[in-house]
Amino acid sequence: MSRQGSRDTAPEIAVRRLLHASGLRYRLNVPVPGMPRRSIDIVFRRAKTAIFLDGCFWHGCPLHATSPKANAEWWRAKLDRNMARDVETTEHLRREGWTVLRFWEHEAAEDVVARISAAVRPAGDT
Repeated sequence: MSRQGSRDTAPEIAVRRLLHASGLRYRLNVPVPGMPRRSIDIVFRRAKTAIFLDGCFWHGCPLHATSPKANAEWWRAKLDRNMARDVETTEHLRREGWTVLRFWEHEAAEDVVARISAAVRPAGDT
């Protein structure tokens, strides 16, 4: 598992390119305030908005998640912990006043960017 890429995945890069092309500036892999060993994929500090781009397998996508057959019990516990950690992180950030947006890796980058843009740009700003 240590060889699993958790940053700079193809869906992340596609979203980041479109965000940058639309004029939005952001920070990458910012530590979650008050939660060690956790990071936010994309952060808009001024808008206090945290963006997570979750992989279907690792985060339990309701449409595409699969369960490995080998060592099934261990994997089920691991994936359940991942999902619980996602909920805990989202709730923590919301309590701290952050807007949290989570997207699945299978979502179209254009749709993701449109939703992010709507959340971080002030009304009337283009």
